[in-house]
Amino acid sequence: MKQLTKKEILFFGFTLFSMLFGAGNLIFPAYLGNAAGDNVWQAVTGFIISDAGLAILGFIAIANAGTSDILANRVHSTFAFLFPLAIYLAIGPGLAIPRAGSLAYEMGIKPFLPHTGAAASVGLLVFTIIFFSLVFWFAKSPSKLVDRVGKILTPILLILIFTVFVKSLFMDAVPLKNAVSPYKENPVIRGFLDGYQTMDGLCAFIYGIIFTNLFTVKKITNRSLQIKYLISFGLISGILLSICYIIIAYLGAKALIPGTVDHGAVVLSIVMTQLLGNGGTVLLAILFSVACLSVCIGLVTSCAQYFTTVFSKISYIQWVLLLCVASGVVANLGLSQILKVSVPILGFLYPIAITLMILGILHSWLPSYSRPVYVITISMVGLFSLLEMINSTIFNGEFNPYLLWIPLQTDGFGWITIGGIGFVLGSIAGKILPNTGHTNTA
Repeated sequence: MKQLTKKEILFFGFTLFSMLFGAGNLIFPAYLGNAAGDNVWQAVTGFIISDAGLAILGFIAIANAGTSDILANRVHSTFAFLFPLAIYLAIGPGLAIPRAGSLAYEMGIKPFLPHTGAAASVGLLVFTIIFFSLVFWFAKSPSKLVDRVGKILTPILLILIFTVFVKSLFMDAVPLKNAVSPYKENPVIRGFLDGYQTMDGLCAFIYGIIFTNLFTVKKITNRSLQIKYLISFGLISGILLSICYIIIAYLGAKALIPGTVDHGAVVLSIVMTQLLGNGGTVLLAILFSVACLSVCIGLVTSCAQYFTTVFSKISYIQWVLLLCVASGVVANLGLSQILKVSVPILGFLYPIAITLMILGILHSWLPSYSRPVYVITISMVGLFSLLEMINSTIFNGEFNPYLLWIPLQTDGFGWITIGGIGFVLGSIAGKILPNTGHTNTA
């Protein structure tokens, strides 16, 4: 039986960390730490669970099914088309790409511009035109250069953050400020919900295929062994991510920032200035700009390749151009606005993703005819999450008094109650309904 060596397991664990760790993994724990204050440790614990924890859960679910496509098809072929499409839109032109482009501006250019609204708007427009022109230039001819740059920049960013952390330990002790709402009342839950923003849990559905292909190449066919290796990869990357989050959240909590800030990019910039002076700000600006460029090129390339296979009438180059233009337009909303928009969208996608992960892991314990369990549970969770998104975005929470009657909804997890009801109904249906040709897939 083919097996991986300890060295290979360690290597693939670090590879997974490199795939998951991006600019967003820096700014969100920094903001969390600053807002959570003296509740920083509880908040960052919730963040780690929903970020690294859900990513590991996703990999295990996919390994248990065989591929992400098999897992999604257990619900329905239409779902297997729409859900990955929604994920690619989220990690592509809808959120992640424009967020990275806007973040590059916030960290690389904005600190050196006049502090006026007009200068910021014009600066962002000019920057995004140049930035996404470069992204287009590189992405139209994919090469290993971007991957190599990313693998070099990630360690440098980590070394820089660790250096700042060590330096902060020798500074005068500053008491942590009081946590602000909602980190004051429910720090763990708030941190868990903040973990959605990194989108690492969703990326598990995209990156999972890489490891299933790895097992095929290595001729590792034993399902239990695959799951064991994925858990090992996940634990290695999860430990590395956790260390980074703890350090960054701690730095955010210790930062001397008067008032409140909109996002973690401001927190990091202030931390660097306070500890390393203007030189630190310049260094961080350069690294963030190049890192975000590398991330965007990689995401545009991946999304263009996916959309080309789904909508083949449009060529790869045309998809690259469309993605760059669309991402540039969205990036001009500004980082703060993009982050506000991302909350309801990810609040809709994540409950569906988590439910699918759990069903995938529990698959062998489901009724012999399991399709009703998948269909009813996912449908109820999806409809409830959609209702929540509409309520928060269009009706500004007008229906909150009614939704709060649902157990766990006060903490933002009413979908778990709805999903539990769907699971019970689906299990009953699976035992009653005849299996009309459908079998338990993988």
